[in-house]
Amino acid sequence: MQQTLVICSGGLDSVTLAYLVAHERKLCGIVSFDYGQRHQKEVEYAKRCAQQLAVPYQLIDITSIGKVLTGSSLTDDIAVPEGHYAEDSMKSTVVPNRNTIMLSIAFGMAVSTGADAVAAAVHSGDHFIYPDCRPEFIDSFAAMQQLALQDLADIELFTPFVHRSKADIVRSGDQLKVPFADTWSCYKGRDLHCGRCGTCVERREAFALAGVEDPTEYADMDFWKSVT
Repeated sequence: MQQTLVICSGGLDSVTLAYLVAHERKLCGIVSFDYGQRHQKEVEYAKRCAQQLAVPYQLIDITSIGKVLTGSSLTDDIAVPEGHYAEDSMKSTVVPNRNTIMLSIAFGMAVSTGADAVAAAVHSGDHFIYPDCRPEFIDSFAAMQQLALQDLADIELFTPFVHRSKADIVRSGDQLKVPFADTWSCYKGRDLHCGRCGTCVERREAFALAGVEDPTEYADMDFWKSVT
């Protein structure tokens, strides 16, 4: 079975990915990144995921890098937009090269630890907003790593959700018995999911489309209906 390192933010998608890898492969570890995100509390949920699956967990501090990746509402003093991900306003949540940086570090870790693959939870709902979640990027990054690690290691980039929707991920997570209440999506990082930011709206909509009960407590339970 392929030893697979999972990049996990603590969100619904990446926690479900960790459970999928644990079910289908050999989950050898979970890694998260602190890049100065305002919703830093998400990494606590990634740590919980590692504890639940009884695998090593590592939090990588890249806050010094995050400080120079300016212009995003996730890292700067810019209001987090509310509404659906299909709206242009959501582009303010892009952190330039975030996935590129995280994947590069994770691939280096995989070589060092003897892992066979790195897994990331990019999905089709991210394609409109985030360039480094699109299939073209994933294919290009994997090809680049083959060159970067030539004669050193052969590491697979495992992205099983890249052509699947968030509703599909919820259905998979439901089958895998993922503890959805122990995942964090909200970009505002308050006590409760706000229910109004793009990732809350997407999360709420995904459960509805999947026909799976959403255990999440939102500050605004009904806003998503008006924007979907």
